[in-house]
Amino acid sequence: MWNAENRSRYNRDKLRYPSDLTDQEWSQVEGTIPPGRRGGRRREVDVREIVNGIMYVLSTGCAWRYVPSDLPPSGTIYGYLQRWAYDGTLDNLHYELYQKCREQAEREASPTACIIDSQSVKSAEKGGSASIPKGMMRGRKSAAKNVISWSTPRAC
Repeated sequence: MWNAENRSRYNRDKLRYPSDLTDQEWSQVEGTIPPGRRGGRRREVDVREIVNGIMYVLSTGCAWRYVPSDLPPSGTIYGYLQRWAYDGTLDNLHYELYQKCREQAEREASPTACIIDSQSVKSAEKGGSASIPKGMMRGRKSAAKNVISWSTPRAC
């Protein structure tokens, strides 16, 4: 509910951008970000600024080249986003925040029930696509018309 206490908690006027993380939000995220790699150059960029840059692009929908100059370079931000997506950091972050959110709502960390749409059940019982009238289905393309035949000898 929006009351005076909640309004002050969610007020983002003192941040540089509304998408920047507050100190409390950063403390929730910081533990899931992996440390810099061993054996290479030291990490020169602030990881919190990388997360702020990712949040800026996601919240505004701007193109990467329009990232403000007071954030790290867009190539650096994009590189970290790709790396974290590849190594599972983003999935781990999502899962941890999901669990904390459910516990804060006084629910179990992982749900124990599933809701299935009754319409889906009806079509599955009838046989799925077999119950769809033929006039409503897309025509199938022939696979043969796109095949290149190599039966003739090729000149080397």
